[in-house]
Amino acid sequence: MSPHRPPADPPGDDTLDLRLDELVALLEGGHADAELLDGDLLDSVGSWAPADTPVGVFRLVPVRLERDLALLTRWMNDPAVAAFWELSGPETVTAEHLRAQIEGDGRSVPCLGVLDAMPMSYFEIYRADLDPLARHYPARPHDTGIHLLIGGVTDRGRGVGATLLRAVADLVLDHRPRCTRVVAEPDIRNTPSVSAFLSGGFRYAAEVDLPDKQAAIMMRDRALRHAL
Repeated sequence: MSPHRPPADPPGDDTLDLRLDELVALLEGGHADAELLDGDLLDSVGSWAPADTPVGVFRLVPVRLERDLALLTRWMNDPAVAAFWELSGPETVTAEHLRAQIEGDGRSVPCLGVLDAMPMSYFEIYRADLDPLARHYPARPHDTGIHLLIGGVTDRGRGVGATLLRAVADLVLDHRPRCTRVVAEPDIRNTPSVSAFLSGGFRYAAEVDLPDKQAAIMMRDRALRHAL
């Protein structure tokens, strides 16, 4: 559930590298490919309806720095979280990570996960196909990625993470009709995380070497959604 995006590799000859390079050029030039970008960034996440889950009513609430920074900084300094997110330290460290998304171009949205009106988790919903991660697996247009941390110790180790992963993946598929699968890339060493994705309806697709970790590529496919 690590948030670290792999840095861009030197351009290669494969079509995936070329497609990603073209997308970056379009974005930096102020243009957008109609097939991939037109009206399909993530600025509507805050309007997604709550989800009824076996553990309570859950919703995604986009982060506001002035409201949420202290809470998220505390979570990032939990040793179990810091081991994989690597964002421990003062509030400025967390603020820099959040601000890059909040003030970005809409390809990644940081959210509190609120369960029965209580903030208890943190999610990043991002366009995996427009992320450097797309260089490391056979990305499809509109692939949407998820990062997750559970903030409260009492919510860990009892299946809550798997339930929320399933709920959030279903929210993505419900609200993003052109997305055919939800993608994640937890650190392969983070066994509880990989297990949570599997229990949450994701399948193990591949193991890849990213610049900062060895990752398991996990996917929840729209076509298999009701079979899992």
